[in-house]
Amino acid sequence: MVLIIGIATACSPGSSAGQNNGDDDSLIPCTFSNPVAKGQDPWITKKGNYYYYIESRGGGLYVSKSKELTNIKQNEKLVWSLPETGWNQHSLWAPELHFVNGQWYIYYTAGEKPGSPFISQRSGVLQAKTADPMGGYIDKGQLYTGNDIETKADNIWSIDLTVLEHEDQLYGIWSGWEENRDTDQTPQHLYIAEMENSWTISSNRVKISSPEEEWEISSSLPINEGAQILKHNGDVFIVYSASQSWLPSYKLGQLKLVGEDPMNPEHWQKSGPVFEGSDLVHGIGHASFTTSPDGKEHWIAYHTKVSTDPGWNRVIHMQPFGWQEDGSPQFDRPVVAGKSLEKPSGTCSE
Repeated sequence: MVLIIGIATACSPGSSAGQNNGDDDSLIPCTFSNPVAKGQDPWITKKGNYYYYIESRGGGLYVSKSKELTNIKQNEKLVWSLPETGWNQHSLWAPELHFVNGQWYIYYTAGEKPGSPFISQRSGVLQAKTADPMGGYIDKGQLYTGNDIETKADNIWSIDLTVLEHEDQLYGIWSGWEENRDTDQTPQHLYIAEMENSWTISSNRVKISSPEEEWEISSSLPINEGAQILKHNGDVFIVYSASQSWLPSYKLGQLKLVGEDPMNPEHWQKSGPVFEGSDLVHGIGHASFTTSPDGKEHWIAYHTKVSTDPGWNRVIHMQPFGWQEDGSPQFDRPVVAGKSLEKPSGTCSE
């Protein structure tokens, strides 16, 4: 929801001002307020002058294209739907749109069985048929996230797969179980593996994070999930979600690459929580990161719960963030719904 305010207060000193050509209707509001949309697991990527947003809804994947970060759901298009048969015919979750090696890919989670318990979830990848990320996609199949890369036998439960490009090597990072079980009340860990290309895992997985800290557990089910890559000034971070997504205790933790090898668990340093809710903002989680239109500001998009009641009624929030002296991100406190914020730098005409 974009907050439209009066002309007298649309621009404040130092803000990005709308250009007024003598016609009051031409003044562009330079503020917005959260939430910016309904939904969950927000994934936003910037390419050229456009922001692309992807979400799953009703068994389909929808991509939006906008020049305005805080008005992200524009020109929405259905780009892919679940098949009627196969491993990925149900429970479509957490898609991500990535531009890798000159092509667009969508990484997503789906399952063979409908509804709870969600014990058949696996990770899949789609490749765009053309240079247009809003066009058609080819299903490149299920990614192997198990322990036997030679035979690819006994694939293991996985969700929220993302990719890391580091030192000319591509890696897959996801949330998974230590072994397949008949209950989804199973602890989730973060794993990494090397990739041969954008649709092929080429090494056995390595566990790089387990929910062992008190703030990662919160109640009966320890969870690490929703890993996202954040890079800045040569540093590499994984910002991930901890605790349970259906509870107000959901929050963000962080891994920093402090060595040379992402496949070495000892080369990842954990800290957290780095971003969590307040009395007025509940269940912060599954973030993604981008920059303002002019590239001068860093922004985080994340979902929040609309109430403290258990469940998945969620909305999308956005706000700028900065950096600490040690190079780590500084997210501060979540901005409450309805509070006016300046739009990202470069959004409005000067």
